[in-house]
Amino acid sequence: MRIRQIVFAAQELQRNAQGLAELLGLDPPFRDPGVAEFGLDNAVFVFGDQFIEIVSPVRTGTTAGRLLERRGDGGYMLILQTDDFERERVRLDALGVRRVWAKNLEDIRAMHLHPKDIGGTIVSIDQPLPAAAWRWGGPDWRVQPGRRGAQRVLGLCIEALDPLAMAQRWAQVLGRPAPAAEGSGWRLALDTCWVDFVPAGARGEGIAGYTLAVADLAAVLDRADQRSVPRQGHRLTLLGTHIDLQASA
Repeated sequence: MRIRQIVFAAQELQRNAQGLAELLGLDPPFRDPGVAEFGLDNAVFVFGDQFIEIVSPVRTGTTAGRLLERRGDGGYMLILQTDDFERERVRLDALGVRRVWAKNLEDIRAMHLHPKDIGGTIVSIDQPLPAAAWRWGGPDWRVQPGRRGAQRVLGLCIEALDPLAMAQRWAQVLGRPAPAAEGSGWRLALDTCWVDFVPAGARGEGIAGYTLAVADLAAVLDRADQRSVPRQGHRLTLLGTHIDLQASA
């Protein structure tokens, strides 16, 4: 099980999508008409063989809209890739974890877990067929060429009122080993990535940040400074989250 796609919610889609693309040197995004089902517009960027998405409400009463009202722009959703959808489904049923949305297509199976049954954010567990495919990235996506193909979403950070309890619940729901102490919080290990749980601040529970490995760290930091993106060292503040940057291998 690994991170395949991270999702931001933003009030202004076009400006934020353009800013993210310029900062990280991303190719033009895929605009998925399917998110209209959720009252959203979006932009999905290829990042190595993973994806970074920004969604924005286009009607009232959406889940994303309520999150924006509560926390402002920020992290919205995490999409995990599994190699055995049926195994995950059986475990979730045994735990009584509800699903708020599910889809069974010829090239992918997906289910969105009820946030109250895992905590912190909306989590989707998906199994693409074949494993390297990814419908949500659009029909023509390709792994980025050269060094950009090694870029990675390494982890995310979630603010929780009780970080240990939420980390333990995630471990149970996702079928992972027990979390380990990490700094002032707890870390849940996935395959080649992680989820950190830290004490919640004034904004309450939710995604606080991401860790990205980028192909040209110096160039990203330089572009951040040119665009007056707030930063301390390798940590940027962007779209209501902190983005910790590392150089990709």
